[in-house]
Amino acid sequence: MARRRSNRTREYQRSARLNELLREIIAEEFERVDDDRLDWVSVVSVEVDNELTKARVYLSSLEENEDEIIKVVSEYRGQFRKVIGRSARIRRVPDLIFMIDPSIRSGNRIEEILSELDIAESEGG
Repeated sequence: MARRRSNRTREYQRSARLNELLREIIAEEFERVDDDRLDWVSVVSVEVDNELTKARVYLSSLEENEDEIIKVVSEYRGQFRKVIGRSARIRRVPDLIFMIDPSIRSGNRIEEILSELDIAESEGG
């Protein structure tokens, strides 16, 4: 009996390519946006859902006020979607949902804990 081929790897590769394409397009458009509030913001990654209707755009920033960054970036949502529509060959441009990348915050917290352990070890040591 012949084994049936699965399209799962092909779909995964397609979504990974689309994620990377959208990340590149949005990052390039970020550079064109002339807004001082977005100087220290960068696009970390993009994840498109299976239906290609929503895309979560993960951002990183050196600024502390994350809610303000999301608010400012959301003001340019239409501009980003327009550029995606022109640049990417996709039928429907997904709705963009901007989020601060949690891995950066987690990494900073791990670094704090490790430095506290180093200090406690050197004092007790």
